[in-house]
Amino acid sequence: MDQKALRNLVESISKTIKSFKKGEVECLIILFHNLAERADMRLDNVGLNRNTFLMVLHSLFGITDDKLMNRVFFAFDKDSDNYINVHEWVKGLSVFLLRGTFEEKLKFCFEVYYLNGNDGYISREEIFDMLGNSLHQPSSEKETDEAVKELVEITLRKMDYDTDGKIPFADFEKAVKEERLLLEVFGQCLPEAKVQC
Repeated sequence: MDQKALRNLVESISKTIKSFKKGEVECLIILFHNLAERADMRLDNVGLNRNTFLMVLHSLFGITDDKLMNRVFFAFDKDSDNYINVHEWVKGLSVFLLRGTFEEKLKFCFEVYYLNGNDGYISREEIFDMLGNSLHQPSSEKETDEAVKELVEITLRKMDYDTDGKIPFADFEKAVKEERLLLEVFGQCLPEAKVQC
């Protein structure tokens, strides 16, 4: 690995991401490079595909919910090219590893939870989908659906201030500021583990 290219990349990323020290940024770049397993490419052109990224979420952070892992991938992949580049990696981890501000964590979790990507709100159907995925299966599918429907209604009562069956970011933000435990109501998308170099 070219040390000059690495130093330049650390400097460039450190200018925009203040939540990591330069040594931590370097560590994350090296980890990224090792995960990408493309030593012959320039560092700034390497990308993690979805499968590699999902493996990282599972092995380093213990996340096992496939739907949630896919949503975290899309929240990291800001340019929507189906690869996580080194800038997206470090920026995403700055929030993901709990270094971000509360507002950054709010925005990140909201991006993970709203599945339609472009509509800007979490719908009743998306809430059902996310909550259904996170529940352990009781004796029957019908009982599971009923339990999930009940949780959806409780969630909407807590978070849907205008009672339209949708949770826009403003409602999500207000509800979470009133009760911080609601930040991960649809699944734990912010890990407790820290990456060690």
